[in-house]
Amino acid sequence: MHLLLVILLFLESQFCVQSSDSNSPAGDNLATNGLPFPWSKVRLPNYIVPVHYHLLIHPNLTTLKFSGSVKIEIDVKNNTNWVVLHSKNLKIFTATVLDEHEAHLSDKVLSVLEYPAHEQIAIFSPKILTSGEKYFLYLEFGAPLSDGFYGFYKSTYKTKAGETRVLASTHFEPTSARMALPCFDEPIFKANYTVRIRRGPSHIALSNMPLEQTVEIGNGLFEDHFEVSVKMSSYLLAFIVCDFRSVSGMTATGINISIYAVPEKWHQTHYALEAALRLLEFYEQYFNILYPLPKMGEYISYLSFQYLIAIPDFQSGAMENWGLTTYRETSLLYDPDISSASDKLWVTLVIGHELAHQWFGNLVTMEWWNDIWLNEGFARYMEFVSLEAVYPELKVEDHFLDTCFGAIGRDSLNSSRPISSLAENPTQIKEMFDTVSYDKGACILHMLRNFLTNEGFQSGIIRYLRRFRYSNARNEDLWDSLIKTCSEEDFTAGEYCYSSTQATKNHIDLKKMMSTWTLQKGIPLVTVRRQGRRLYVGQERFLKIKCKIIFHSYLWHIPLTYKTSHSEHEVKHLLTTKSDVLTLDEEVDWVKLNTDMNGYYIVHYDEEGWNCLTELLRVNHTALSFKDRASLIHNAFQLVTISQLTGKTGNSILARRLSLDRALDLIGYLKSETHNVPLLQGLGYLQSFYKLIEKRHIADVTHNLKTYILQYFRDVIDKQTWSDDGTVSDRRLREEVLSLACDFNYPPCLEKAKQLFNSWVDSNGTVSLPTDVSETVYMVGAQDDSGWAYLLEKYGVSMCETEKSKFLSALASSKDSKKLSRYILGMGGTVIKTQNLPSLIYMVARNPVGHFLAWDFVKKHWNELVEKFPLGSFGIRSIIVGTVTQFSSTEELREVEVFFKSITEQVSQLRVIQVATENLEKNIMWLKRNLETMRTWLQQRLN
Repeated sequence: MHLLLVILLFLESQFCVQSSDSNSPAGDNLATNGLPFPWSKVRLPNYIVPVHYHLLIHPNLTTLKFSGSVKIEIDVKNNTNWVVLHSKNLKIFTATVLDEHEAHLSDKVLSVLEYPAHEQIAIFSPKILTSGEKYFLYLEFGAPLSDGFYGFYKSTYKTKAGETRVLASTHFEPTSARMALPCFDEPIFKANYTVRIRRGPSHIALSNMPLEQTVEIGNGLFEDHFEVSVKMSSYLLAFIVCDFRSVSGMTATGINISIYAVPEKWHQTHYALEAALRLLEFYEQYFNILYPLPKMGEYISYLSFQYLIAIPDFQSGAMENWGLTTYRETSLLYDPDISSASDKLWVTLVIGHELAHQWFGNLVTMEWWNDIWLNEGFARYMEFVSLEAVYPELKVEDHFLDTCFGAIGRDSLNSSRPISSLAENPTQIKEMFDTVSYDKGACILHMLRNFLTNEGFQSGIIRYLRRFRYSNARNEDLWDSLIKTCSEEDFTAGEYCYSSTQATKNHIDLKKMMSTWTLQKGIPLVTVRRQGRRLYVGQERFLKIKCKIIFHSYLWHIPLTYKTSHSEHEVKHLLTTKSDVLTLDEEVDWVKLNTDMNGYYIVHYDEEGWNCLTELLRVNHTALSFKDRASLIHNAFQLVTISQLTGKTGNSILARRLSLDRALDLIGYLKSETHNVPLLQGLGYLQSFYKLIEKRHIADVTHNLKTYILQYFRDVIDKQTWSDDGTVSDRRLREEVLSLACDFNYPPCLEKAKQLFNSWVDSNGTVSLPTDVSETVYMVGAQDDSGWAYLLEKYGVSMCETEKSKFLSALASSKDSKKLSRYILGMGGTVIKTQNLPSLIYMVARNPVGHFLAWDFVKKHWNELVEKFPLGSFGIRSIIVGTVTQFSSTEELREVEVFFKSITEQVSQLRVIQVATENLEKNIMWLKRNLETMRTWLQQRLN
């Protein structure tokens, strides 16, 4: 009590010298005990820097609580009496400040002020902490293991015998390390860590580095010691206590890799080990930097190590904790008898993503969360670069087009944001982990790589990684690294610059160019009009929903590429103005911009241009690459949805959207299409239109569109075999096409699926189904009561999460609304794990029988959902988007708006609300504009 009085008098009289931007004390910021909190900002002061954490943590897997202590060596930059750091939901038992000799600065018990609004605590030292001196902050703390997916949380799994086992795992990104220990929880505060973990004899402990030693401390407890020898941000710290098994291997450069999983799923880890070994070796060569986490300890015989561990309860796909990457089981485990070609591709992509993070994100970390794309955009892009080199048979280039198409879908809305955006509080920061950071980030890197050449791009990122290794970087640091030049001697000596022979395109103002892609939101629409040998090109923002923003304020530096009927190679031109005129070498029959969709922009031709390309596809579609064919289909249907064109690009003739019937005519060539990517692109649009119209109960158009699709694509459907034969692309096509055919009740498809399902049931699940069509077989089987009940039974006992996800998808496809509401949604968090609830809600919502059920469930259980999936998290965003975007009427829009208005105080910061409602508005607008056109077009084709 005496110390509290001292603190209060001190605050009222004077505030000790701190950093000039402290804005403290702030009378409006009161700690939980009513005293003024000495710091007013969401971000921590920069005058105290952590150097080394000495952490002891003891999770009790019986009481489901943990306790711990941390001694933090701190570097004081300015004289101060206060230490402010992060803590969330932790009970602080003791707080002490020690001098460099670890002697107490005060014989009083130090009070801890808590300010939950900013998730901060402050410790007052009666003796001034002097700039340049070394101090230690010692705290003891405890809390229950989190019941969600952040901080230090409990996870459970069931054995084949039905026993439930408990483990404790961490997930700290982006702002949840503070839930496991008091810390300076911002990416700029990199530090070393000494970690001690207490556990029972039947468990193992894992952390970011290999085990240094184990000490028996009595009472049946052991203490495992780990030393993290490199400086890293707090969100990359990880520790786990579990009873898992592992499989291990070693790379050619001596990196030991171990894959951990629950004991009865150990046999599903072998593919992940193979992939991790091969991908890690590729990254070492590509980045020209050995795996950047060194070994520690005299008894460790290998050069370095990497652990990959499958956690039974995990919200996102994976997490790149340095040296200890954690995964959802479906993202790491692969059973060749159950997993499909798509499952294998997904596991490989996720492993490639997380291992790329060991360089992009861990070795070099963004300075603040506004530039999270430097981590996630690069890791997403390196998935494709690495798989294209290491696993060419997986045809990852087919998948990359879908990545960019998805980014365009988000970026064409008003609710989009710049890649580098303001994000201060935890909710805003969580929302940064979205399509813009990941997918758009990857797509603009791909565009830049094609602009600079592969060699120039690779040299630049090597330079970036070397220059900022073990530290932090900003957006502009990347551009500086990509354009900096120097002498040949400096380059060979290891300087961070181009050699003269590698200075490709260095005369371009790359920073200015790339700022137009990272500091402003949206995607450009390039308009093209050909007159003789002249191409009149212009640019404006591509938008699907009308906006009050002045369109011509947007200007990009666009690396245009194009091919013509007479060119053997692509032509390049950098468009830096609103409009320009390009001169062709000769008269041509057609011109196609954005070669292979390497640029991140939509192209709109004049009427003659579209006519020429439509005719080209009809008579000689292979004159264009499969990527060009797919991008033409994508662009055409995107242009059907455009809100308006300004006509201010010098191409006023283009100031109109493309009509739906023109886009449908363009895909009329697909009967002769031989490549799966453009085929699936066209089929995907038709299927999405069908789903939209079906939910509006527009019977005639629904029936006619289904009839047309089945008639037009019958040859493609009928030639599919119910097997796992063929390339990955062939298998993906089979999976998609047969799923659609059975969903449309195509008799031959239903007959074959029922036959396979009955054989599988008769064998009690021992007969292996073709993996690529198993989900389709289950969906057909789930439509009758006995089949549905059998699938639910198998869901409860399956030891493969990939298989369980297919069971769940089939169960959610039932046309029985009682089953959907009473059993499926009612089992979330019990039979069905909480981690699967967002995807479960989406599965029910996309079912024409279930979309209102899912929405009603979300409204009724909103508070419980937010407890499990915090605002801004991937889980809550997918729940909102997955339900709201199924609607397409003004009445439904009003209902959605009324609900979110009722919880305005809670969701006012959520950008995803606008994303979801804009997509709903887009659906309304599409039906209003295109329903009659679709009806007429179908009647003409079917007659």
